[in-house]
Amino acid sequence: MSDSNRLAGRTAIVTGASRGIGLAIAERLVDEGARVCITGRDEHALESAVDELGGRDHAIGMAGRADDTAHQGATVARTIEVFGSLDILVNNAGINPAYGGLMSLDLAAARKILEVNCVGALSWTQQAHAAWLAEHGGSVVNVASVAGLRPSPGIGFYGVSKAGLIHLTEELAVELGPRVRVNAVAPGIVKTRFAQALYEGREEEVAAAYPLKRLGMPDDIGSVVAFLASEDAGWMTGQTITVDGGVLLSGGV
Repeated sequence: MSDSNRLAGRTAIVTGASRGIGLAIAERLVDEGARVCITGRDEHALESAVDELGGRDHAIGMAGRADDTAHQGATVARTIEVFGSLDILVNNAGINPAYGGLMSLDLAAARKILEVNCVGALSWTQQAHAAWLAEHGGSVVNVASVAGLRPSPGIGFYGVSKAGLIHLTEELAVELGPRVRVNAVAPGIVKTRFAQALYEGREEEVAAAYPLKRLGMPDDIGSVVAFLASEDAGWMTGQTITVDGGVLLSGGV
């Protein structure tokens, strides 16, 4: 919970936000005065999330696949229709349908990971830019991962996609400035259903590698995204903020 009202009058789209990190980001943006459109594949989960966010005065949901360009376009158009603007885009949607070594990775899964995690973020940004950001300015925040900064056995191609997203952040920052700022966050392991396989049944052991001796919570990411989306970060673009409890300092991922 924040006492700040620094995002009052702003409108955001947060992709992949029916639960977990995405929902925590949306909650923080609403707490700071923004109105949000959240996306996800499950319409019922989105309805519940909208209720958690305070109902239709504060949030709407749009169900669809994150890499579906028709869904992206409809979401952007609906957000502007309902709330009158689109000032913030948070590319949070991500998948990792495969676990194991790269030599046994199904290439169809690899393509899908790239399509959602990296190409999808580009497409969402293109749609938001064409519809609003190019003329009015705003902020894009991409949710990457520490797996995109260091090798991460078992989720290696997920890391490849997030490394691409980090570089995409830099390229977009150069191309879209000065009107649009583009930054990213790179979380460590956050306690969500998405990351459960990385810590379930051994949380204390995993957390021991972190200097702060705990895993992340979704709110830990939401607060940093809200900062990057706000004018408090008005002279920042092309940056990736690592939010990982210090795990990279200790040589882990």
